[in-house]
Amino acid sequence: METNGLLQVLNNINILTPQIKSQLESYLVEDHYAKKSILLKAGQVSQRIYFVKQGFTRAYYHKGDSEFTSWFMGKGEIIVSVYSFFSRKPSFENIQVLEDSVLQSINWDQLQNIYKNHPEFNLTGRLITEQYYIRSEERAINLQTLTAKQRYENLLSSYPDILQKASLGQIASFLSIKQETLSRIRAKG
Repeated sequence: METNGLLQVLNNINILTPQIKSQLESYLVEDHYAKKSILLKAGQVSQRIYFVKQGFTRAYYHKGDSEFTSWFMGKGEIIVSVYSFFSRKPSFENIQVLEDSVLQSINWDQLQNIYKNHPEFNLTGRLITEQYYIRSEERAINLQTLTAKQRYENLLSSYPDILQKASLGQIASFLSIKQETLSRIRAKG
């Protein structure tokens, strides 16, 4: 298995020792997932943390009869149900593959073992967690302070080909707008 993608991303966050690289390589599982595959269902405890080597994913949850997309993640990004994975409690969200994807992953026990055997890797984990938190807070602030058009433009800036990967309904729910509003924004584009 070629692991350079994940190792390069992690090494860019914090220099990995040869021992950490070796342990990561021994734990990593690489799987191919078909479009619409579900990686995690609400109510399950998240067991794995994934790296998107190729493809596109989203997390979503249900409220009543409605579905809401909480995030998108693509190539080169790490995906995890943060709450469930780290608290070891059932997830409130689902994680779905939106296009045929290649994902690399390790499980919770393996990650804890790396932290235990290589305390310096805790810095890498903390920096990844900080990135997640920052993105989460930016999203919350943007929902309160930006117009729908600005939120849409920001999404296109992050994922220029998202219209080929996600449905308009998924995009609209991520932006916290109705699909008709998204259509109007796109028409004015």
